Amino acid sequence: MTKQQDQPTEDTQDETLQQQVADLTLDLQRTRADFENYRKRTEAEKTSARSAGQAAAILKLLPVIDNIERAVAHTPEDLQDNKWAQGVAGLVKNLDKALEALSLARINASPGVEFDPSLHEAIQFEEDAEGEKEVIAEQLQPGYILNGQPIRHAMVKVTRQ
Repeated sequence: MTKQQDQPTEDTQDETLQQQVADLTLDLQRTRADFENYRKRTEAEKTSARSAGQAAAILKLLPVIDNIERAVAHTPEDLQDNKWAQGVAGLVKNLDKALEALSLARINASPGVEFDPSLHEAIQFEEDAEGEKEVIAEQLQPGYILNGQPIRHAMVKVTRQ
């Protein structure tokens, strides 16, 4: 009779142990999933912070680049062949290459390009122009796209065509 009484106790213990193993396995799986989610979230936050820092730094450099471009565009005729003036003009090309390496691209705001409010900011509009579509008449300040997102819209004069 003792063997029969021992038997149900062993079965109950086995079931209890199996239940504990199943519970612990589920807990381990949840913990692993939570950790994987945490790892992915922190990686995404790092990437986002890096992109925000890069955009902030580039935005601070854009006015400097604009001023250099204006200076080069207004170089007096008698200084066109001056080596120093040519070096400053070369600086603009070097800046453009460096910015391209950072995934920064200029927004196309050439005359005749169709006006896109997601990329262009209309500063002036020719009211007397006639036509059915709005196009850019003149670019007043270049705009830039960083990693596919505009960080500064191109300021343009718009007309109808």
